[in-house]
Amino acid sequence: MRKTQAGFTLIELVVVITILGILAAVALPRFTNLQRDARIAKLNAARGAVQAAAALVHGTVQARGGVADAAACPANFGPAPATANNTTNVCTESGRVAIVNQYPAATLPGIVDASGLVAIFPATAGALTADGYGGTTGAIIRVGGGPIPAQCQFTYTAAVANAAPVLTANVTTGC
Repeated sequence: MRKTQAGFTLIELVVVITILGILAAVALPRFTNLQRDARIAKLNAARGAVQAAAALVHGTVQARGGVADAAACPANFGPAPATANNTTNVCTESGRVAIVNQYPAATLPGIVDASGLVAIFPATAGALTADGYGGTTGAIIRVGGGPIPAQCQFTYTAAVANAAPVLTANVTTGC
């Protein structure tokens, strides 16, 4: 009887390992940008939240027409006074949000609280940093973790009279 050979030869193993090495060299650069892409996606999500919050607060302020609320805001959250006057602050489901010219102010108690970028209300600079954002004010929203965090941001500028707030284009070169 003749004995049959089982298994792979050394040449076959070398060829397979070489092919896997080439595939890994080609595919690996595609996966290295995943963290950068995730930071850019987080920046885009934050920008969307800021745009939506500005529109919602503006609609709320217009609907209330500058008439002060009779009752206090939920759990007395946000900047004083406890009741919203709808000219410098407005009561939302989360609490009071500081406003300027009928839009959220470019501060932590303004746009950051309105957009819900952090898990706590009212927002603090520490909570903003802990959630992966940079900057100490609501005017500059940065996503941390990139090589140059100051170049992974957008800026919210409070509204001036008879105009909407301005959001700069996302800067993603440092993400």
